[in-house]
Formats: sequence, structure tokens, C-alpha cells
Amino acid sequence: MRVKAAVSLIFVACCCLANARAQDTSGDVRASEPRVALDAEAAAYDIYGRAALAARLRTAALVGTPDAPGRNARIVIESRSQVFYTYASGWATFYGADNVRCGEGMWKLEALAPGESAEVDTPGLRLTCTPATWRIVALNLLTRTTDAAKPADESAPPPAETTTPTQPGAATTPSMTPPTSSSAAPATARTLPPLEINVNGRVIPIQPGNPLEITVGAERVRIVLQPVP
Repeated sequence: MRVKAAVSLIFVACCCLANARAQDTSGDVRASEPRVALDAEAAAYDIYGRAALAARLRTAALVGTPDAPGRNARIVIESRSQVFYTYASGWATFYGADNVRCGEGMWKLEALAPGESAEVDTPGLRLTCTPATWRIVALNLLTRTTDAAKPADESAPPPAETTTPTQPGAATTPSMTPPTSSSAAPATARTLPPLEINVNGRVIPIQPGNPLEITVGAERVRIVLQPVP
């Protein structure tokens, strides 16, 4: 049932993309986000391998055990991109001294301007160790929508030639219909409205060309809106 719902969401999102142009995300060259010390700055990358975000821990002491796990951490996210993000989300992951992952929590921001910093928390975190390193990963980096102009129609047929009927023996004078304009109608600008998916009351903004990952049961589904080749 959950997989069927996810398929329905994908179908609806693809229908919204029918008249829009989007960037091609087939070449995802995203770099692997490195682990850093707790007092060091972590970085997250976009699908082109460019540094998009930087993060530093605001929580001074992080500690947890399997019996008494840590439940939250404060993080400062800074935009290193030149574009305005209307929505950004990802994971903050923590590792023990033995390099074993011992906790992860999701963070999100509704808007982030170039060079802007914002403090977020990590609800859902279950930290079961005293971490030694951490990293962040960006799952969704949605930018502002842009206008998509319709190209000019240059396939209009040439004007037709007609001849005025005459009596036998009379001179025949061809007549031409007034030529129609060969120039195409001005291109009309169409603006793609903001798109979003509502999953059980939780609204997630979406944008063509940016991957969206949701969890359906035990499976993580990745949705990418892109034009048909």
C-alpha cells in the first residue's frame, strides 16, 4: 500500500512537469561528504559536486549510550551557493572513535539565501555513543523556479497560389492571395508554479531537476523530476 502511494506521488509530480523545462540530473557527480572532527566545519555538495553548504555544531557536548541515547543536536547551516534555496534538508550523521555510525538526525530549512547562516536542530536523532567525527549530507536543495519561454513556431506553411477562372479564349491573369506573415507569433512566457507533495499532512516542496528522497516503509525512494528526452 505504501509503495503504491509512492508511485502515485511520482505520477502526479511528473504530470506537473509536462510543460516545464528542467535541468538534466543524469550526470550526478556529487562528491562524497567527508567526516570531520566535532569542532571542525562539515561540507555538503550539490549534484554537480560543488560545495553547497557548510555546517558547524552548536551543541557543545554530545554524548549518548544505547540505554540513554542523545535526542537532539543544534547545528548552524551556512549557504556556500550563489543561488537562493527555497527548501533545504539533509542528514547529520555521527561516528564513534571506532568509525562506527552511532546516530543520525534529519535537519531542514524552509529558505536559505546565498551566504546566509541559520541554526537548525536534528529531531529524531538517537545518539548511542560519544561521537568523535561527524558529517552532513544534503538530500534536497530546491531553488527558485524560472520562466520557461515557448520557442517560436517556424513550421507555418507558405501562402497558397490561386487562379481566377476565365472563359475559353480569354486571357488568364494569375492572382496571388495576400501573403501571410511568415514570422511566428511572439513567444509566450509561461511560469511554472511552485510544486509540492503532501505526504500525510507533511508538505515537501519539489522542483524539476532536484532529487527528492522519501522513506516508504523500509525502502528509501528517490524521485527526480526531469523532462522526457
